[in-house]
Amino acid sequence: MGTRSNIEWTESTWNPVTGCTKISQGCKNCYAERMAKRLHAMGSERYRNKFAVTLHPDLVEMPKHWRAPRLVFVNSMSDLFHPEIPADYISRVFRTMVDCPQHTFQVLTKRSDRLAELAPALPWAENIWIGTSVENRRAIRRVAELVSVPAAVRVLSCEPLIGALDNLPLKGIHWVIVGGESGPRARPMQAEWALSILRQCRAAGVPFFFKQWGGPRKDLTGRKLNGREYDEMPVYSTGAVLKAA
Repeated sequence: MGTRSNIEWTESTWNPVTGCTKISQGCKNCYAERMAKRLHAMGSERYRNKFAVTLHPDLVEMPKHWRAPRLVFVNSMSDLFHPEIPADYISRVFRTMVDCPQHTFQVLTKRSDRLAELAPALPWAENIWIGTSVENRRAIRRVAELVSVPAAVRVLSCEPLIGALDNLPLKGIHWVIVGGESGPRARPMQAEWALSILRQCRAAGVPFFFKQWGGPRKDLTGRKLNGREYDEMPVYSTGAVLKAA
């Protein structure tokens, strides 16, 4: 459950929890749910409960065994702040991240309200990046809750981008990722939606990462916006990564 990843903005995934439930339109065609069902059908013990929230305590300290520094996407197959995950378990996951300063951990959640509620009691370190998903205007409220937490790097994941976001509040945000939805029932992303976010990031001095156009065959639509790829990252230099914006 700690594996190399093909996700463009990370290097590895670590899943001390699997499974989730839908809370907004961004969840409608969840890739993780599709993958969990396939893994269950293949007999994977980790997915014996399909996509129901399942804790994997034996994996909580896995990053301590990785020697080489890496970028780690935490809970690519779940949401660490799901209400069914006990607060003390979340704290254990954070403690592992604090104890592994050689790695950079990337946590994304749609439960920004619970993140903000638990943040004062969690251990923090500079190698913990926290982000929230903002897929359309209805999700913009999550940004204020994200900005309230003491993360060294705060991230907006505008993926799947399913609506225009013309007035993103970017104060206190250090990185924005944009991507279209992929999969058999993918909802199309309009070019102007992505270009608007790019312009806003340029005006605010925030690094912009364009992940994909998406669609039923994302390998055919590619990653170029304005005829080029945007792979900007926050500048970070505690030993894990150093990538220029």
